[in-house]
Amino acid sequence: MKLQGSEIVVKSLLSENVDTIFGYPGGAIMPVYDSLYGYLDQINHVLTRHEQGAIHAAQGYARVSDKVGVCFATSGPGATNLITGLADAMIDSTPLVCITGQVAKHLLGTDAFQETDIIGISTPVTKWNIQVTKAEDIAPAIAKAFYIAKSGRPGPVVIDITKDAQFSEADFSYEKCTKVRSYKALPKVDTTKVDEAIQLINEAKQPYILVGQGVTLGNAEKEFMDFVEQSGIPVAWTLLGVQNIPTNHPQNMGMLGMHGNYAPNLLTNECDVLIAIGMRFDDRVTGNVEKYAKQAKVIHLELDPAEIDKIIKADVAVVGDCKESLPMFTKQIKKKEYTEWYARFKELQKEEYEEVIQHDMNPSTEGMLMSEVIRVINENKKEGAILTVDVGQHQMAASRYFQFDSNKSNVQSGGLGTMGFGLPSAIGAKLGAPKRQVISISGDGGFQMNIQELGTIAQEELDIKILVLNNQFLGMVRQWQELFFERRYSFTDMKSPDLVKLADSYGIQAKSINQRGDLQEAIKEFLNSKGSYLLEVVVEKEDNVFPMMPTGAAVDEVRLS
Repeated sequence: MKLQGSEIVVKSLLSENVDTIFGYPGGAIMPVYDSLYGYLDQINHVLTRHEQGAIHAAQGYARVSDKVGVCFATSGPGATNLITGLADAMIDSTPLVCITGQVAKHLLGTDAFQETDIIGISTPVTKWNIQVTKAEDIAPAIAKAFYIAKSGRPGPVVIDITKDAQFSEADFSYEKCTKVRSYKALPKVDTTKVDEAIQLINEAKQPYILVGQGVTLGNAEKEFMDFVEQSGIPVAWTLLGVQNIPTNHPQNMGMLGMHGNYAPNLLTNECDVLIAIGMRFDDRVTGNVEKYAKQAKVIHLELDPAEIDKIIKADVAVVGDCKESLPMFTKQIKKKEYTEWYARFKELQKEEYEEVIQHDMNPSTEGMLMSEVIRVINENKKEGAILTVDVGQHQMAASRYFQFDSNKSNVQSGGLGTMGFGLPSAIGAKLGAPKRQVISISGDGGFQMNIQELGTIAQEELDIKILVLNNQFLGMVRQWQELFFERRYSFTDMKSPDLVKLADSYGIQAKSINQRGDLQEAIKEFLNSKGSYLLEVVVEKEDNVFPMMPTGAAVDEVRLS
């Protein structure tokens, strides 16, 4: 059966069970969009207002649905507008297939209108990319792209298709890719390493588990919790690892890193065996690596061999899928109580509560604080709610205080720290998990970076709860200017538009409050309303997020004020 190349694109996506695409049409990808028009009863295309919005939406979709996110863009600026999202997906291991249009083959290298070398540009920020110039090569490229994006450590893939390849015809048959020569997606677990690690854990007096997003990516949440509860060992989590253990679980000691909890950071330097699972020792977690956990034996469970010994030297490295390796641990681990070790955590937790949390939750300040808004959201949100956030003070407040009760409920930019991520990723999250409540929290800075996606939410009639915590500053930068640059607030004060009028112009319900007395009722109305709703809460202008680990400091030098 001969088909036009553009229709081969669509038929191949259907063969991969794709039901949702995020994108923005343009000249070089018009044939694909024309073919898509004939399959609208099988594929939902979401027209975002910017290609960056499209790729962040695809990321949100992938993070909550466990599927590959798909987006379309045209050549030139359409393709380059994907780059931030590709870099974000690469560092956070999000599976994406991005299909870009390209000028015709005979125009390549001529600086033709909207021609850019997207293969060269995207190479450092993709797991794999390919330019296709013949219709017969389209289906195999898409099959390989889906396999590479999803298998092993997931990541983004770009397929760049010239316009003449989209117009020309080829025989179509689709065969899913199941392997690629020289690419080993899942290394075999070495059981001798597992035995070495178990011996260390069983002999430990103060063992400590650090969990990252790798458990989520490996769909090993159950296997992880089985191991945690069998071992009795305290657990701390990275920014993207939060959803792997319920907030109220007795073994959950809190967040690691620059704005993480006090006890988890300090006690990293007191444990005798550190068990890192599906995390990569990001610099925001380790602080000064020269002073990081020097007293501990380090066990690292990790799928990607490149992460072993990259930042922190492992005494025992268990390379492989933690869904496979964790049950081996659970089967052999000795359950202990570690009473004195937990008492040490509780001692430091009490100190943090008295110095920070008590004030954050029930402040005496004239203006509202971000943390107390999160507290009221916790009191009113639905079970299984998904949180999407931007980057900044609100992100840290939300990560510290939002109560997670379900897997795949935390959608944020961890490694790249992309402002403008929260709103478009909420679009994808809602379409990837339509039955779950989606709450998008932004600061006034990040919200305005992709504010145009209100149009997408309105057109798609999506039920997304949009909270803007407006402190009239680029808050995190201002905090650093206050603490380390003698309060020289250089270009961080920010004036925002009337967000209620703006939302109203899109037909989105909206309200703005600036008084604490209005908070409870406003949050209830916000979360219980039908359809999308934007709530702006004007908060204290110069509040700071603590604890805080300054740049270059060790984990046990974290500050409470």
